[in-house]
Amino acid sequence: MKEKIHPKWYSEANVVCACGNSWKTGATVPEIRTDICSACHPFYTGEQRIVDTEGQVDRFLKRLQVRDTRRAEVEARSVAQTSPDTLISDFEIGKRYVTILEEHGVKIVGDFLAKLAEGEEKLLEIPGIGRKVVSDIKKALRARGYELPQSPE
Repeated sequence: MKEKIHPKWYSEANVVCACGNSWKTGATVPEIRTDICSACHPFYTGEQRIVDTEGQVDRFLKRLQVRDTRRAEVEARSVAQTSPDTLISDFEIGKRYVTILEEHGVKIVGDFLAKLAEGEEKLLEIPGIGRKVVSDIKKALRARGYELPQSPE
């Protein structure tokens, strides 16, 4: 062995864990500090706890919370989008047709769906409203996620 190339050996080096446990061992440094040991590690103790020295669990939980918040916002937008209180004028049909429908008491989606539940013929009885306009409104309602009632037979 070459002289003066090896580190100094401490046969009674003190190891101190963050949990307070300490013991003696041989090492090249006089004192070793550790975050976890066999006295506090879940594998050895059988406890169901998470050892998180780098904050990874907290970051993961924050990401989950952000995901849940975004899901709730999307769901709220979806519910607002399919509200029966939405105005018929919000749909991109001609202003003339919106005016005709409003004159005959069909101002909101709920009114349109009620007439549609009675039968498509009730809507076609309105002067100036034809199958094309009813079809366009139904298509727009389906695109927004509305459930259209089946016409009675």
